Amino acid sequence: MHQARTTCPYCGVGCGVVAELAGERIVGVSGDSEHPANYGRLCVKGSALHETLGHRGRLTRPRVDGVEVDWETALSAVAQRLAATRSEHGADAVAAYLSGQLLTEDYYVANKLFKGFLGTPHLDTNSRLCMASAVAAYKRSLGADAVPCSYEDLEEAELVVLVGSNLAWNHPVLYQRLKVAKTRNPLMRVVVIDPRVTDSCEIADLYLGLRPGSDARLFNGLLTWMADRGRLDRVYLEKHTHGLEEALAAAREEDESVEAIAADCDLDPERLETFYYWFSSQLHVVTLYSQGINQSSSGTDKCNAIINCHLAGGKLGLPGAGPFSITGQPNAMGGREVGGLANQLAAHMDYHTPGARDRVTRFWATESLVPTLPEGPGHKAVELFEAIERGEVRALWIMATNPAVSLPRANRVREALETCPLVIVSECMADTDLLDYADIVLPASSWSEKNGTVTNSERRISRQRGLLPPPGEAKHDWWIITQVARRLGYGEAFDYAHPAEIFDEHARLSGFENADSSKRLFDISGLAGLDRAAFDALLPIQWPVTAAAPRGTARLFEDGRFATPDGRARLIPVRPREPEQALSEARPLRLNTGRIRDQWHTMTRTARAPRLMNHRAEPFIEITPEDALALGVGDQQLARLRGAGGDYLGRVRLTKGQRRGEVFVPMHWSDRFSGSARMGSLLEAHLDPLSGQPESKHGAVALESLPVAWEATLLVADDLSVMPGWCGESAYWARIPLAHGQRWQLAGMPEQADRDWLAWLAGHLPVTPALWLDDPAGGRLRAAGIEDGRLRWWLMVGPPSELPGLAWLDERLAEAARGEALSPERRRRLLAGCDDGAADSGPVVCSCHQVGQKAIVAAIRGGEASVEALGARLACGTQCGSCIPELKSLIEEHRATRAEEEKAPCEP
Repeated sequence: MHQARTTCPYCGVGCGVVAELAGERIVGVSGDSEHPANYGRLCVKGSALHETLGHRGRLTRPRVDGVEVDWETALSAVAQRLAATRSEHGADAVAAYLSGQLLTEDYYVANKLFKGFLGTPHLDTNSRLCMASAVAAYKRSLGADAVPCSYEDLEEAELVVLVGSNLAWNHPVLYQRLKVAKTRNPLMRVVVIDPRVTDSCEIADLYLGLRPGSDARLFNGLLTWMADRGRLDRVYLEKHTHGLEEALAAAREEDESVEAIAADCDLDPERLETFYYWFSSQLHVVTLYSQGINQSSSGTDKCNAIINCHLAGGKLGLPGAGPFSITGQPNAMGGREVGGLANQLAAHMDYHTPGARDRVTRFWATESLVPTLPEGPGHKAVELFEAIERGEVRALWIMATNPAVSLPRANRVREALETCPLVIVSECMADTDLLDYADIVLPASSWSEKNGTVTNSERRISRQRGLLPPPGEAKHDWWIITQVARRLGYGEAFDYAHPAEIFDEHARLSGFENADSSKRLFDISGLAGLDRAAFDALLPIQWPVTAAAPRGTARLFEDGRFATPDGRARLIPVRPREPEQALSEARPLRLNTGRIRDQWHTMTRTARAPRLMNHRAEPFIEITPEDALALGVGDQQLARLRGAGGDYLGRVRLTKGQRRGEVFVPMHWSDRFSGSARMGSLLEAHLDPLSGQPESKHGAVALESLPVAWEATLLVADDLSVMPGWCGESAYWARIPLAHGQRWQLAGMPEQADRDWLAWLAGHLPVTPALWLDDPAGGRLRAAGIEDGRLRWWLMVGPPSELPGLAWLDERLAEAARGEALSPERRRRLLAGCDDGAADSGPVVCSCHQVGQKAIVAAIRGGEASVEALGARLACGTQCGSCIPELKSLIEEHRATRAEEEKAPCEP
């Protein structure tokens, strides 16, 4: 047994991970106490990393036109078809779509190949969907895509403002750091600005549940409020900025009274003015913002409205101060460093940067090869797929992302992929929606196998180390790209044998003709020249890293000099705009979208850890009880959302944290896990005109009850073959991985009310029913398939609320997999589904210890009135802490219920 240090592959916090290895297996993970991003903490997703590994479900061999081939055949096919497309249709007919899941070294060689030598500008990344507006705003105002803050600033702040960020669920470790800092400093205040009451509100001193889309109006109002009350830092503004008067003039174009702003934002004026007073009266203020700000057709302006307020108050470049965009993916920032966006070249150089195109050309040139860089930017993500749809882009290489699910107008994206003459997909998993459209499939390595670097939200570069060999014939992305480059005739420029050599070139380019670092703030030339041993031993470090700052730079702009031509920051005039997706009689509800606590992107990895499926097992629709009543839907009932490009089916969840007239759905479900739960199909493709980021937070939908004749739960052993397409016969289905099998939630259309279940089971499963208990009058049935004395499947027809706890049945599937037959007692208990007939323990609240809601509620009603007491009794909330806000909500809700019951008069 030995340990190795690496980095978590999920959100942008960039936590350090210590992996426990036994031979060629990772048997456990823990937080790295020496990593400055997390100091030993891990969220539930990070702590389950070792549970997502294994060769099952992995791509292990290349495929060309549906046929498995060797690597030489696959690489030659990629090179020949790319070259033929370029020769016949021009460089603009070739494109690539990348991902924040790639390592920096993968990103670097991809950008170099496509922009530098294939000469196409059309290389973009799924970071366009989450961070592009923040990037554009930083560049407009500060002169560079440079987050000025560090995580330590959250701990040194007097006021922390969370805007459009459910930090507790999306960046749990950073939330825990903030929570501890607030405990240590009772004077610290936290403000949460979000249309939804989320778990992040647990530590809020003030909550502003604003109308979706009104963020710019709120921050414009803050700017004028500061100006009218003498709260501007005039010395800082005069010495370090331009544009105050223009920004104020734009903000004053609308009624600037607190009452008018509050009315536009649908807020209480007194609470709004409290926030304005707190912000303006404190110097050490951090505003932490994420997708709720960025994912808008005016996201760049919203970011700039926030930055304007920090500049106006001199709240930047100080400990505990600054506008802090928190990144969604583990290497979104690393991808931007190397030019992963369509409007970038490399090393933070853009097409409009004076001399940049020539500089990169000269740096990448070899003795016999001269790059042919494009003259201008290429298509951004959504525009790229529109160009494919028009037939302008005819060859697309997609790496480590799933646009068939994540992009708006997802159904049209699929149609575009269907018609594209050449789709190449580099992917590590064998079962994703995207592979259905691939002409060439290239098996890639995944976390624990990849070797290189990532950059987190605070500009900290960390090593992600390859600890295990890739399964089968899977290869690293950088290797695949360089091998294709060699077959295209560019081998001299891609003669890399190790990611350390790529990182060295990247570091050298960042410092190339960049003696004055204010020209290009991104500079890691201090890390150039590392050999393999030094690269492997590289400790986490924040850029810039130069000869003048060999230990990195924790905080930017401390001297008030910015990365603009004159060294001054710009305040940007912002004129608030309404969301482009307008509500109508046909679609009257405002749709919000986002992540959930225990899942990541399209679940290709997190769903491999069954305990991560237990918190929110099915696609869902959150809505207020009042709206649900008006629309005729109930809690846990199935319902349909109708959007611009398709439908979404999910289970209704009633919540008081939702605003009236609004609904929330998660982004994670794909066709691999449910029949109609792709969030992207509900959204129109309205883009921010500056950043190209789509408006994913402001959809327009209609909601209606889904009429079903029955609901059923089917558990099937992993190795049991079922008839293809059988779930498509249902009105609704969702697949939920278990530890030893698969759980299917099914619902039938009204015309299926008289289904003969025993005949259906016999026709769709290879093991016929051996036990059953039928109640036709009540519409109930329980049945089990037994083969050689072993449980192979189990069915309950009836609402999910009647389910027993499924862990007992899952363990019976595990015994079957080991070849163990059921004991007579367990066979007798099979239809009950558990030894004592106990009811389902409810949805899991604490994923770390698998503690269900019903057990927690019972403990609360039994007198356990604090998180600490629940932890002592049930262990919930004692590991990663992600469930603590939900535990507090349950305590508050059920303690109040118990108090009401105790006050109620006795029955005569």
